[in-house]
Amino acid sequence: MEELSSLVALDIGESGIISQIELSEAMQRRLAAFGLIEGTEIECVMRAPCGEPGAYRVRSATLALRRSDCERIHLKKKAVPSSEEGITVVLAGNPNVGKSTVFNALTGMRQHTGNWCGKTVESAMGHFTYQGRAVTLLDTPGTYSLLSDTAEERAARDTLCNADYDCVLCVCDATRLERGLILALQITEMTNKVVLCINCMDAAKQQGIEIDTKRLSQMLGIPVVAVTARQKRSLVPLMDAVMGQAARLRACGTEIRYPQIAERAIAKAIAPLAAALPPERRYLSRWLAVHMLMPDAQMPPWTDAEKMHTVEDGIHQGRTLLHEGKTTAKQYEKLVAATVILRASGICAKIVTQSPKAKQREYRVDRVVTSKRYGWGIMAALLFVVFWLTTSAANVPSALLFDALEHGCNGLSALAARCALPDWFSGALIDGALRGTCRVVSVMLPPMAIFFPLFTLLEDSGLLPRIAFNADAAFAKCHACGKQSLTMAMGFGCNAVGVTECRIIASPRERLIAILTNSFVPCNGRFPCCLGNIQNRKDDLHGRNTCKTLHQESYGLPRLTGTQGLRYALLRGGYRIQSPADCRENDCRYLQRFCGCDCRCRQ
Repeated sequence: MEELSSLVALDIGESGIISQIELSEAMQRRLAAFGLIEGTEIECVMRAPCGEPGAYRVRSATLALRRSDCERIHLKKKAVPSSEEGITVVLAGNPNVGKSTVFNALTGMRQHTGNWCGKTVESAMGHFTYQGRAVTLLDTPGTYSLLSDTAEERAARDTLCNADYDCVLCVCDATRLERGLILALQITEMTNKVVLCINCMDAAKQQGIEIDTKRLSQMLGIPVVAVTARQKRSLVPLMDAVMGQAARLRACGTEIRYPQIAERAIAKAIAPLAAALPPERRYLSRWLAVHMLMPDAQMPPWTDAEKMHTVEDGIHQGRTLLHEGKTTAKQYEKLVAATVILRASGICAKIVTQSPKAKQREYRVDRVVTSKRYGWGIMAALLFVVFWLTTSAANVPSALLFDALEHGCNGLSALAARCALPDWFSGALIDGALRGTCRVVSVMLPPMAIFFPLFTLLEDSGLLPRIAFNADAAFAKCHACGKQSLTMAMGFGCNAVGVTECRIIASPRERLIAILTNSFVPCNGRFPCCLGNIQNRKDDLHGRNTCKTLHQESYGLPRLTGTQGLRYALLRGGYRIQSPADCRENDCRYLQRFCGCDCRCRQ
């Protein structure tokens, strides 16, 4: 413990142990009623702008104390646990299940949260203290499966495979539990130190969904905690479960039994892999054996190089067995995926119940929003409302901001004239740089301040993924991806933001198409200029030509670039989004072929 003079020496976020209280007896009795006595842990939460009073947390209560009282409360600063005493927790889960919300709630950081796939595309690290132990929380990019091959999802898989962690916190969406269980089953196959966090329980309750978490925990063999990440008090049982799992000895995960032909091939590779792995990573031998038989699989860097020939022989024998069973590596990969998907589906059928009315309501909404008759009309109407509000509603704040900034610039110009500043200096500084910047701000800031909140509302309502689904067929004709509709819509607000969000597109070719064409979308800076030029010259013959030229530049070039130049010259190939039902049907066909079961896809 480090001796401190008084409570004032605590910085915000720091905690200490009270060693002596030199206040009056009446004040001591008052503080004792809140649990503030000698030997109590106290944490500084915040301070007023003037430095006092300060807010301190004691036994789950927050007290406001003046500086004069804090100077008479002596304490010892709480020692920060060393790295040997701390634990590392890896945060994994599907995209858009609230991983970043859980991360922010636990660490107190402000990582960006969003409602589209692939929002977190790089790992984020945060630190906090729980039950006297330092916790390092590592947030990984969202992935639907450990079999995925995009750069971000491959990074998540490598983190789970190579990082030195004490527990994996797998986050699932309570409203889409089956999709999250696919990843959870693959992680539990890798390690036994897993906690399943079922988030968004408030949304599940609104949709009439009930989940039997106790039965799910028994079926998976790991703790299952239902939370609502926005309510921090619901995270306490979650962290208790994480600390309990972190204290367990590391062992092999839960076995997933695959069809016989796959199990025979896996058995050939397990023993050589176990011999080549270091002792602390031998629990991964079966998981690696399952994945080494897939195409383009790579051995982890910590494998014993001297025993690589034995490992390669075992993998070759396994692939030979698959070949004798008329199964290619690609078919084996789909067989493994189909087995996990069907097991997740069977678990959900036993532990999830939903009100029939809620199912019908959601089905009716999707039928209308994604229908051929109404889907495009609804999408066009929503975007029209957003653009109309952005352009029309921005006129009033833009005019007010322009008048205020112009008045300030005029005052500075008058002040410069009274001070007899040279014209070249005042003209360049005030009339040039400052006045020009103010006019740009007055034109661009109000539309952006209106557009992005409206876009966020569409995002939170879940309409943006459905817009991408509807637009995919049209974008596929340009050999692009339907997700590009989201990045183009963001480009109307700011092209820099639109280009940045192209990271959500998995394919490098479609991502490059989205980046190249996003700059042709008129952003909030260029869009008012286009409208202004059209309005000023609408009665002039040359003005009509200008309008035509502006229209071609704003809307013709993206079509020309995406459809003709990129399609035939630079980026050849096609891509279409597969619905989950199509993917599940294909996987079931493979499972029927290899194991002979009469499985049916749940509608």
